[in-house]
Amino acid sequence: MWVRPVASMQGFSVFQVSGEPYEIGYRLGEIARPVFADYMAQSAAWQAVRRWRGAPFVQTLRDAARAHCPALLAELDGMAAGLGWAAEDVFLWNCRGELIHNAPDGCTTLAAIPGNAGNPRYIAHNEDGDPFLRERCAMVEVQPNGRPGFVSFYYPGSLPGHTFAANRAGLTQAINNLRIRAPAAGVPRMLVARAVLDAGSLDQALQILSGMPSASGFHHTLGCAGDARLFSVEASARRCSVQPVRTLSGHANHMIHPGCEAQVQIVTESSRDRQSRLNALLPALAAAGSPQPADLLDVLHDRAPEGLPIYRDDPHDPDDENTLATALFEIGSAGVSMKAYRQRQCVFDTFIACAAPEAARVSAPDTINRN
Repeated sequence: MWVRPVASMQGFSVFQVSGEPYEIGYRLGEIARPVFADYMAQSAAWQAVRRWRGAPFVQTLRDAARAHCPALLAELDGMAAGLGWAAEDVFLWNCRGELIHNAPDGCTTLAAIPGNAGNPRYIAHNEDGDPFLRERCAMVEVQPNGRPGFVSFYYPGSLPGHTFAANRAGLTQAINNLRIRAPAAGVPRMLVARAVLDAGSLDQALQILSGMPSASGFHHTLGCAGDARLFSVEASARRCSVQPVRTLSGHANHMIHPGCEAQVQIVTESSRDRQSRLNALLPALAAAGSPQPADLLDVLHDRAPEGLPIYRDDPHDPDDENTLATALFEIGSAGVSMKAYRQRQCVFDTFIACAAPEAARVSAPDTINRN
């Protein structure tokens, strides 16, 4: 057993899922079924997304998913069966970033490399989403046959991978929403993010992001146990910008890498304010020396003296998002320590040990094949 949740009345439920893709999806659907219908009934995003039923563009997205990651499409179809919903509707929901562009999935992510060689690297992340999901999300331990397996924060009815997760190869990923106005005929970004969790190394994760034709895009913060590097990746339909983290970096919900000016995106007031606040806080933290976990958590719990804050709990948040959890990953040589917090209280704590190379290794995955 490699997940040990904190025993807490306020802790996340933890579910173990294994098997073939459809079986995994079916179980994930069963887990979400008690809350999913109520979640969708109150979701303005779902009201907008479901208008795309039967649209030719949606079929092009499904065709691309079938061509490049058929196992993950089977996982989604299994999820629909477990939920008792139509496969078309569950696929639509998992394409919300391509269909409505201003999808209500926020987030702020930090990445830090301490100055001394051999020290752990850190990724810290605020998972911001629909306030309805407070107390209704879970942690899942997923073990696909023939893949490394991973632990992920799980939104009901959404493929794991678009939040924060780490796998048994030591790969760690935190995702930030990018609101891209011009999607393309390609693989929906939530399947791309899930595909990364099947990677056996940091280089293979970057290969997936650069090689898969994405329909829209996310920002990925990536690290891996036993690898001294961290990366900030803006992976979109138009480009895949990979920047190494030198010491300390922070990212909100819009593209900031050089060259992003050529892409049309939505920059919300919240995302602009959070990025500005990060730009104000991080230089002093970097100048003070190697940032520690407590420093990173302080930044993610910051309530700005003016503007919209990094930590989000206002019921009138203009993006309709609140911070559902704060994650802290400590990436070492033998594995990844993964903690999740609610309002500064640690409610989930595990160490994911790297499997032996032959157990964690994946062959050239069907997630990046070409027809």
